[in-house]
Amino acid sequence: MKDRIQVNIDGTQVESLAGETVLEAAQRAGVEIPTLCHDSRLDPAGCCRMCLVEVEGERRLQPACTWKATDGVQVRTTTARVKRHQQVLLSLYMADHGSGYKDGLAPADLLLDQAEQIGTCTALEPVESARPARDDSNPYIHFDPSLCILCARCVRYCDEVEGVSAITLAGRGAATTIGTAAGWGLLDTSCELCGGCIDTCPTGAMREKKPMALELPQEATVDVTRSTCNYCGVGCQLDLHSVENQVVKVTSPPPGETLNDGNLCVKGRFAYDFITDPGRLSVPLVRGEDGVLAEASWEDALSAAAQGLLGVTRRHGSDALGFISSSRCTGEENYLLQKLSRAAFGTNNCHSCAAT
Repeated sequence: MKDRIQVNIDGTQVESLAGETVLEAAQRAGVEIPTLCHDSRLDPAGCCRMCLVEVEGERRLQPACTWKATDGVQVRTTTARVKRHQQVLLSLYMADHGSGYKDGLAPADLLLDQAEQIGTCTALEPVESARPARDDSNPYIHFDPSLCILCARCVRYCDEVEGVSAITLAGRGAATTIGTAAGWGLLDTSCELCGGCIDTCPTGAMREKKPMALELPQEATVDVTRSTCNYCGVGCQLDLHSVENQVVKVTSPPPGETLNDGNLCVKGRFAYDFITDPGRLSVPLVRGEDGVLAEASWEDALSAAAQGLLGVTRRHGSDALGFISSSRCTGEENYLLQKLSRAAFGTNNCHSCAAT
């Protein structure tokens, strides 16, 4: 088999890798094919049918996300037949789609975006959702079944990326919904509350509870700043959403852009309240002879720490000391701490909870 093949997409020759799907070949060439159920981190499912295209020699439209590209194949993504299919499909989705959220921190709704860009064929009467609404007592993740299109991206993410399989497609027919075993709340399942289901959801059916409690108006100015999570030494990238310099939401960058590939853990995504916590230390403190902590300069604080360590060494020997580094430190910082322990104080009693 050749490593590289030629695929004709909308009349343009595109070089593709053997084994790639039509969707991957199109993305490589900068050709946009609409999708709803596709996530590059997940195995293709082909269940939303938005990416159907015409493939030469095939009687039916084929899903670009699962159809393997072959050398010399001709693919058409913008024909009248494809356009008609997309508009009919979007009409059906929109008839079963809730009104969504209007606040300034509401997640993006890819379905509404595609309906606006591609259009619909005929306005259908809205269908009342048969999926039961429920309130989950977990503090972070909210699910609105009226916005769900059953693309199963959240279920597949939970299984394929997180490997915990906390949620599944539950129920039958029109009442099929995203649920858990025996209808338990997420806190009673294997769910790690990572929020990956929120990140991959294309319609906003899954969203963060904490920003919802703020009730921000839709016109609120939200600034987004790329930063690095400081909870461990991995260095996951994240986007801080802030209103008037207060962080109100954390999201992960799109898959493929950063080393964490769009994934975050529960701490990185939800544990940001410490940033403005009034109990957070902002200046060095040194305990005086009266036993009370008092504000000090960095020079005085470091001098007090050094004198304390040296005093223990003089009285009890170096092995009476132990050095513990935080997992929030980088590999370089952990190296410096063990160097301080071994070279400056002569003890091997050093450890990092990051095990680096």
